[in-house]
Amino acid sequence: MILYPKAHFNNVKEISIEILKEKNIKGLILDIDNTLIDYDKQIIENAEEWCNNLKNQGIKMCILSNTNKYKKVKKVADALGLKYLYFAHKPSKRGFEKARKILDLPAKQIAVVGDQIFTDVLGGNRSNMYTILTKPIDTRDIWLTKLKRPFENIVIKRYLNKERRK
Repeated sequence: MILYPKAHFNNVKEISIEILKEKNIKGLILDIDNTLIDYDKQIIENAEEWCNNLKNQGIKMCILSNTNKYKKVKKVADALGLKYLYFAHKPSKRGFEKARKILDLPAKQIAVVGDQIFTDVLGGNRSNMYTILTKPIDTRDIWLTKLKRPFENIVIKRYLNKERRK
């Protein structure tokens, strides 16, 4: 199903080089809000170490965010040493294609990592990329995301039940 991720983790730091190599993933497109930073715009603990470890092992990364707050995205990108795109209009394919060009990789070698079904997972699946859903790192959300969470939770519950049955 187009709304189901290919993998699900508690947070980005659970995504290891071994997992990426197993799936032939050579690049990551990362969301920031509630994936890399919390509601108060604090980067999750050890995110820099996680990014550097993967970069040192040849994984390319960039940020793709729906926020129109340029300074917020730039601050996170600079802290992690990543290129970035903001105001991406996910799940539109356009932002994912721009990120793919930055990474200079075929779509099948890219994983999209984020906390939302209707933006990150849907857009990544529509762009023929491997999708990784993470749990939101904060319970607080912007108003639009709050509206979508109950529907996302239904999809996630169905996805997890399907995975348990495998």
